[in-house]
Amino acid sequence: MLDMQERKTQSISDIIRERRSIRDFKPDPIDKDVIVSLLNDAVYAPNHGKREPWRFILFEGEGKKTFAEAVIDTYSPEQREKKATDMAAYYQNIPYHLIVVMPEDPRQKKWEEDICATSALIQNFQLLAWEKEIGVCWKTNLYSLEPSFREKVGVEPGEKIVGVLHIGYFEKIPKAKKRTLVEEKLVTINE
Repeated sequence: MLDMQERKTQSISDIIRERRSIRDFKPDPIDKDVIVSLLNDAVYAPNHGKREPWRFILFEGEGKKTFAEAVIDTYSPEQREKKATDMAAYYQNIPYHLIVVMPEDPRQKKWEEDICATSALIQNFQLLAWEKEIGVCWKTNLYSLEPSFREKVGVEPGEKIVGVLHIGYFEKIPKAKKRTLVEEKLVTINE
């Protein structure tokens, strides 16, 4: 891990390459104002027509029980028996759960623009958090499609969950996974 002085001089490229999805969080609290500040910067993501299609649902403190119960309620009876207790404890140990939603516009072009913009916002948030040594894991699990989960966590009819973000401080940075060189995926047309 870099010390704070080294981190302050990091380029955007360094932060992009260093950022990892964090799954193991310290239970240390994060001031909610930090999360709000990061979101206030992240909303500068490009968004067509300045529609700002996103909305946020944040779970902290006792609210994390609501989140955990909503996830566990989507489990089969066998899954509940095997992992409900462990998962409830896991979710309680993460300082924040942030659900990012957007309207499901029936017009395909607007829907695509909005999901791209909301995804860019989430990536902005992850990079900004990483800069502050806060880890994020962006989840798109099947539970987010379940009507019972959506209702229990406050997703409105006509909204799509773009991501569930687990947020907290971390102790260890997972090793980087190899990326495919762009040259292997780049097609250049020059005629």
